[in-house]
Amino acid sequence: MKTRRDFLSQLGLGAASAMSIPLLSSFESDSSIKDVKKTGIITEERPELLVPNGNALRITGTFLDEISHDIPHQNWGEKEWDRDFAHMKAIGIDTVIMIRSGYRKFITYNSEYLINKRGCYKPGVDLLDMYLRLADKHKMKFYFGLYDSGVYWDTGDMTTEIEANKFVIEEVWKKYGHYKSFSGWYLSGEISRKTKGAIESFRTLGQLCKDVSGGLPTFMSPWIDGKKAVMAASGKLSKEDAVSVQEHEKEWGEIFDGIKGAVDACAFQDGHIDYDELDAFFSVNKKLGDKYGLECWTNAETFDRDMPIKFFPIKFEKLRLKLEAAQRAGYQKGITFEFSHFMSPQSAYLQAGHLYDRYKEYFGIK
Repeated sequence: MKTRRDFLSQLGLGAASAMSIPLLSSFESDSSIKDVKKTGIITEERPELLVPNGNALRITGTFLDEISHDIPHQNWGEKEWDRDFAHMKAIGIDTVIMIRSGYRKFITYNSEYLINKRGCYKPGVDLLDMYLRLADKHKMKFYFGLYDSGVYWDTGDMTTEIEANKFVIEEVWKKYGHYKSFSGWYLSGEISRKTKGAIESFRTLGQLCKDVSGGLPTFMSPWIDGKKAVMAASGKLSKEDAVSVQEHEKEWGEIFDGIKGAVDACAFQDGHIDYDELDAFFSVNKKLGDKYGLECWTNAETFDRDMPIKFFPIKFEKLRLKLEAAQRAGYQKGITFEFSHFMSPQSAYLQAGHLYDRYKEYFGIK
């Protein structure tokens, strides 16, 4: 038996060795396998897409979600933020928007007013100064996001946000307005239709920003009250009482008419409507913007609202559909909520770096 086992063992090894010769030769001729030997990474050529490459509005701006509301904090310091600004710049982002300078008691800069009069916590570092220095370094435009007291979220009344921001706007311009990158203001209240006090609040705050800064532009980013406009804490993904295109046009026509001159651009959040509704709503938004003198931007959300887990980076195909619709509608600028969590190669989410790569492939960015 020992002799027989030895014979079979030797036979098997010989056969395997013989069979491996042509296979290894074939593998050796494959450049990707040669790369594996050198780096341990398989490289593949990009597959041809079934749709035209780059036929969409590019993302050229992003929110900076440092004072997070419902997104996990990544605990970055200046080194990580500097690296992220470089990643943004590499795909053509030229504008960064601090989504809010504070939320309830957490704030981004050492505000005497918010600490002494509103009881806010003193921040450990001046994040506003850091963002402005990095924007200067990377030659980007910086938009300052106003303070969010949280009272609006509790009461539904936007007018409560006016009082605190009167002081914040003046304080920030006095302390930080000298930065070259300080290019505008973001009216950070997230509203939709029929929000109490919306017209008065946005008109008042937009005009205050302009008066203080010599006319720097202002913009807002409301949400469309579509089928996916459900609370983040809700277990539901959609609702029945979604707004119609006709209602949306009527109600937002009234809002735009009331804020014209004080607000320069509107970037509707694009994730609350379904993908086959994009063209209808986007065309109405552009029509309203043209009529009332507001630039029409899109807030192309790079997180997925279609999943029960909130929130993960979006599938590239979904982002592509939204950016292509924005291009068809003639939108002037594409911004996103938001690059650092959902699209950055150094995000805590592994999928974000892959979204970054797919985006670069689609637009032919090296």
